[in-house]
Amino acid sequence: MTESDLGAAQALTAEQRWPHRPAEWDQALRHGQGVVAERDGEVVGTAMRWHWGPRHATVGLVVVAPACQGRRIGHRLMSAVLEGLEDSTVLLHATADGRGLYERLGFVRTGELRQHQGIAQASPPIALAPGWRLRPAGQSDLQTLQALDEQARGMRRDALIQELFEQAEAAVVLTQDDVARGFAMLRRFGRGHAIGPVVAPDVTGAQALIAHLSGLNAGRFTRIDIDFDTGLAEWLESLGLLRVDAPTTMLRGPALVTAPPTQLFAVVTQALG
Repeated sequence: MTESDLGAAQALTAEQRWPHRPAEWDQALRHGQGVVAERDGEVVGTAMRWHWGPRHATVGLVVVAPACQGRRIGHRLMSAVLEGLEDSTVLLHATADGRGLYERLGFVRTGELRQHQGIAQASPPIALAPGWRLRPAGQSDLQTLQALDEQARGMRRDALIQELFEQAEAAVVLTQDDVARGFAMLRRFGRGHAIGPVVAPDVTGAQALIAHLSGLNAGRFTRIDIDFDTGLAEWLESLGLLRVDAPTTMLRGPALVTAPPTQLFAVVTQALG
């Protein structure tokens, strides 16, 4: 995949009713590598991977044109992006249609995401215990945010977190006695805005971060992709963010090493993890 393929790649995802704008495809290629499948010079399939250090990667944006499905193109694309990752832990989020292919390639189910979206509604601030508060994130917080993301995701993604921070319309830090314990970002994505990543030590902290950013974006289309095990789904629906999809979290290789209680409540995107 090269920059010249991005227009065709974005058209493929649009055909599948995926919301990725050209800007999201540009960002994906800046941080990763991809392959395309062509038929008679026309791009009919894509797959991408992102290396996060020497032993971790995510895979996503695997799509095949409907007219070309059933011809093992998806298998060939996946085989290409997995080449050289035999000794790495590889994370992906699978659609129902893709799960069987990923299982045959050695991926196992480890959980589920819940995609929530809708017109965000204003909500009362979440009450925090004494010593805990929210504040805007500043440039001096960047290294701390990168470290918190690594603790929660189990992968070091400094360049990605820096770019997201620079592009965010709002970024907020959760502190305990002035020590950063979590953070969240609001940024442009797809049909409107996305909240993510969201890192926090507990559900209350995550709710405080999400409620603050959802309130800032009240009246506008907002999306958030959460780890289902966090138990936030019902609460998010009270904010006007309804569940629309439930992709499967899958892993190939050793388990990711995280640093509890720091937890990833919402991913960056389904592709990037």
